[in-house]
Amino acid sequence: MRNLVIISLVILLATLQGTAATDSLRESAVVKAVRAVSPAVVNISSEYEVQGPGNPFYGLRGDPFFDSFFKDFFDHGFERRQKRTSLGSGVIIDGGRGFILTNEHVIARSGTITVTLKDQREFQARLVGADPDSDLSVLRIDTKDPLPSIEMGNSDDIMIGETIIAIGNPFGFSHTVTTGVVSALNRNIRTEEKVYLDFIQTDASINPGNSGGPLLNINGDLIGINTAIYAKAQGIGFAIPINKAKRIVADLVRYGEVIQPWIGITVQNLDEETAAYLKVGAKKGVMIKEVEKESPADKAGIREGDILLSIGKRPFPSMQDYNSAIKDYSAGDTILMTVRRGSDEKTVSIKTTAYPAHRALDLAYSLFGIKVEELSAGRFFRGGSTSETGIVISEIDDKSYLARIGVKPGDAVRQIDEMAINNLDDFKKAVIKNRNKTSVIFLIQRGTRGYYISVKLS
Repeated sequence: MRNLVIISLVILLATLQGTAATDSLRESAVVKAVRAVSPAVVNISSEYEVQGPGNPFYGLRGDPFFDSFFKDFFDHGFERRQKRTSLGSGVIIDGGRGFILTNEHVIARSGTITVTLKDQREFQARLVGADPDSDLSVLRIDTKDPLPSIEMGNSDDIMIGETIIAIGNPFGFSHTVTTGVVSALNRNIRTEEKVYLDFIQTDASINPGNSGGPLLNINGDLIGINTAIYAKAQGIGFAIPINKAKRIVADLVRYGEVIQPWIGITVQNLDEETAAYLKVGAKKGVMIKEVEKESPADKAGIREGDILLSIGKRPFPSMQDYNSAIKDYSAGDTILMTVRRGSDEKTVSIKTTAYPAHRALDLAYSLFGIKVEELSAGRFFRGGSTSETGIVISEIDDKSYLARIGVKPGDAVRQIDEMAINNLDDFKKAVIKNRNKTSVIFLIQRGTRGYYISVKLS
């Protein structure tokens, strides 16, 4: 009997050891990374309202020119407001303060934002700041208990072909894990509205609801934020490199918006004929066509006609590459620019700043051909409508695009792109923020009616 008991114990120990050995083999690097990071991944549900063409700002009745110009853009039928829900993902990057990083499009237009943790706790989140240009936003939830979080890693050493892990909320299936490899780096994505630059391309399955979730390397380091899928193909996903996100997150947490660095130059593409005339040879770059007076570039000795070859070690085949590189810097950073003037080539150090607010009104006239003033209480817009707040056009350049399509002094500026304009400070911020875009959308109000106008910037 005693021998039987001993034999049974030996068999049991051997079985347990074998099971432990098998579990150890199964516990791969992916399993360990997912186990460590999953508690910091959240599901985001945002509720927003949509409205059809019944918006009172559609159409400008009574003006034959505007009626004919805008009639193809708007259906004047009425459509009732409807509530819709957007699902996405996010990752807690600061558990002590409750900061969550996600995509801007996940929470765009949201009225309420609900965050659900892996342990099923739910919180109402508030928006700290959002940046549509980079498609990033920061949320905050308040709780007395510390939250699980993950520190932002390093995306500069990503290797094409290395294993990556995506965690998210595709189609509402929470904490779904997919794996793949890094397919390519520095990919650009063009949408109907804008171009997103320098994305990580991966073949990991990324579906609607994954947006805003983390992209991890095999060590569980946060190297990107999953952002988009390519609708025309399968197995192609994109993520924002985390090093690009770090600067944006810092600005969103500190200011609630991204503060673009001011250098004070305008550039244009360098074509072959101009390159040959300037004897630039095979080197590519962009030409500096304008330098603002008293700007950081002006103070550093940059001049019109100089050829900008690179910032740091990054060359510029085109304006798009230049604009992408500038977005990697914050106001206050020092930038090393390599420029060529004639046969001389040199590297110049430029200390960037935020764009001076006192220049904004002059900039608005330069870009749009309008001067504005703040409405006094009860003042009438053109057409008879009054408002307590707002910005009215006081003067307009007859040669400007806005003047040519019929905008006149007395019309009110209610919105520039996504920014509502309620006072002069709002107007200045919108002008400064959008100064480097190729086009912006104005919402102009006349009386009780309004209309949207796309204005190209040269």
